[in-house]
Amino acid sequence: MREKRDLLRIVRTPDGRVVIDPTGRLAGRGAYVCDDPVCRTAAVTKSALARALAVPVPDALRAELLGAARPPMTTTMDEGGARGQE
Repeated sequence: MREKRDLLRIVRTPDGRVVIDPTGRLAGRGAYVCDDPVCRTAAVTKSALARALAVPVPDALRAELLGAARPPMTTTMDEGGARGQE
């Protein structure tokens, strides 16, 4: 168990794209992965992420998850947080 802010959210959007969701607010089917290289690698290589999203992980996203750290979080004052979920 980890805090939600320590997890990386990957989402399959309603139009079928699979993307990293740094805000945690994109619409679609989401899956959470702990944001360390071992967890990301296991989620991709063992197909856990593909099963959770019910679609194959695109090659570009697979490469990003296997080789890159979490994308930087950029926030602005109008992005929400009114419900205390930050």
